[in-house]
Amino acid sequence: MTQLLISVTSVEEARLALTHGADLIDLKNPADGALGALPNAVVEEVAAYVHAASPHNADHDVILVSATIGDLPMQADVIVSRVSALAKTGVDIVKIGFFAASDYSPCLTALMPLTANGQKIIAVLFAEYSYPTVLLAQIKAAGFYGVMMDTAHKNGRTLLDNLTETQLQDFARQASDSKLFYGLAGSLNIQHVAKVLAFSPDYVGFRGGVSENNQRARGLNADKITAIRKLL
Repeated sequence: MTQLLISVTSVEEARLALTHGADLIDLKNPADGALGALPNAVVEEVAAYVHAASPHNADHDVILVSATIGDLPMQADVIVSRVSALAKTGVDIVKIGFFAASDYSPCLTALMPLTANGQKIIAVLFAEYSYPTVLLAQIKAAGFYGVMMDTAHKNGRTLLDNLTETQLQDFARQASDSKLFYGLAGSLNIQHVAKVLAFSPDYVGFRGGVSENNQRARGLNADKITAIRKLL
């Protein structure tokens, strides 16, 4: 069954998300870009809360916590430093945005010692960008745990506005063939659930679509989370 990822900014939001059916808790600052980073102290606090609470639901035994490193350039030393720092906070998964670059190989190579040591990393690709056809295979070869397709620009255009059904099917197939834990997100709300489930993602991510007035920088709305949970 497709899991529900909810992006949160605090312990209070994590508690609300878990209470209303989240399977994955994602930490990011929605007021600071597509993958804005929260302070490490906040990340550590929320990760500790989720793990200590040991929440269980009817479908999954383990609630994983992920966190984003921020909207950073694809510079190997910068990326590795930030991933290493986040890994010390206790999160289970670190998410890296694959922003525009002429060559992703240096970053992938530099991250291999971390993945070889057991660090779970998810590559976040963006629907507005074009990527090399071999990138998912390279991500898998670098030992990444998963991959996600999101939107870079939070301007009202959704994942489904930016990519065709064929493009999403191709992404889903490549991710599945590479045995990557893969998800879909990007200004999605309840009306998009049925469409994205057709691509059989491992998880679907929400922030704006489960926030007050659909504004990603506003607080979470419990009723919206519950309604989406029922559709998964």
